[in-house]
This record gives sequence, C-alpha cells and structure tokens, in this order.
Amino acid sequence: MTLDFSSPFTERTPRIINAAKLHRAAARRKAKAFLVEGENAVEAAVATGAARDLFVTESAADRFGEIVTAAGHLGVHTHPITDRAARALSDTVTSTGLFAVCEPVLWTVGKALRGRPNLVSVPVETSEPGNAGTLIRVSDAMGADAVVFAGETVDPQSGKAARASAGSLFHLPVARHTSVAEVLGQLRSAGLQILATTADGEVDLDDAVELLAQPTAWLFGNEAHGLGEELLAQADHRVRIPIRGRAESLNLATAASICLYESAKAQAAARG
Repeated sequence: MTLDFSSPFTERTPRIINAAKLHRAAARRKAKAFLVEGENAVEAAVATGAARDLFVTESAADRFGEIVTAAGHLGVHTHPITDRAARALSDTVTSTGLFAVCEPVLWTVGKALRGRPNLVSVPVETSEPGNAGTLIRVSDAMGADAVVFAGETVDPQSGKAARASAGSLFHLPVARHTSVAEVLGQLRSAGLQILATTADGEVDLDDAVELLAQPTAWLFGNEAHGLGEELLAQADHRVRIPIRGRAESLNLATAASICLYESAKAQAAARG
C-alpha cells in the first residue's frame, strides 16, 4: 500500500487532536476507543480487527510496511502523519511513528469465563500500567484462558499497559470489574479453585503439583501492599514461592510469572 505524504496530518489536525486525548481515561470512555503505539500492539490490533484508524509517519511506513499493507487489505483507514503529529500522539520518549485507534476490547467477566477455563490470572487492585500489561503478556504466554482485573485497578487499555502487553491485550479475553467479591463469585461459579500468593502461605509452590493441576484462578496482589488478610482468607489455598537466595521478596510480575508457569506445567502434565 502506497501512502501520499505530500499533505500528511499535523499535530493540529482534528483527528490527531482527538486521538491524543485518548491518553486520558475519561476521553477513552467517552469516545469508546483507545490508542496503541508500536509494532507489536498495532500489528495485533490490525490482525484481530480491533483497529479503527492507523496513523503512520513516512519513516514508520517504510519500517512497518507489512502492517500498513495488511491494514489496507483489511479496510483500516490509514493516515500519513508528520513527525510532530507522532510526538503529539506518543507517550514515550522516542516515538515509533506507528499508532492505531482501536475499538474497546475488554470483556465482561462472565464472557471471559465462559466455557471451562483452566487457568485465569486475577490481578487485584493493580495500580501500575506497566505491571498490568506485563501480567497480560505473561498470562498469554502461559496459555491462560483469561485475565480478570479485580477492584479499583489501572485501565488495561491505557497506552502504557497496552504497550507493555506487547499485543497480548488483543490475544486473550481481558476483563475488568470493580467488585472483588463479585469476581470471586464468578470464578467459583466457573469451577475454578482460587489460589492466592503470599509470603507466609501454608502451601509451598514446590509441593503443589497436584493442586496446580486443577482448574485455577490465581489472585495477584497490589504492588505495594499485596493481598489483604480478608481476601487471603477467601482463597481456597494460600501459596508461597520458596526464596532460596537472599532477596527479601519478588515483585508482582515475577511472582505471577512463576505461579502461572508452574500451573501451566502441572496442567499440561495432567493432560498427558
């Protein structure tokens, strides 16, 4: 697909101004759209049909020609933009020059848990967008059936979260619900045992192979204060990750990666 860069959109073009507003949660809700940047996220948005508009600089059109061509074949409106327009759209220090305005992709919890899920990641009160995106990416890599953000969390469709997911936001069901209690109820209704990560859990991850082979929802706590005692009490089991070195603890993304990997491995072994 050949784009005409003789009169590209500038930072003052209304479409660029409106797209830049999507960095704010209120604007995303009002427009029922969100903005992603970069090769992985934009490619996934185009491939899954979520992309509504594509914005690309001349240099990015050369670098990401296959994505631009695919967008054209799939009927995505593609707009040439200036480098200054790219800086207006970007929330990074160095812009890739490739953006997509997308239809909302978040699922309801009920739809995300439809069927017989075996592995679900449940970040609770997650406040860091980078961690949110990384949790989606790890969940996707480990073959999880869904990610359900519970409580007052960061928006998984924010620019930084979507970018950190490296396209995985578009690959598997991602839901968000402000009531942790309702999320727990729906997890149980879906036939999932609820496991919670905590430093003083009564179950050691090394000894939990049979437990992990069962359909599981993992609760992962807030970066600063983890999971509260009341929530830990509602889990079926509280699991600790053995730390054999001198590190005091693990960060959220690392702990989630280990737990999801062990669950995926145990479930694969149980399936033979």
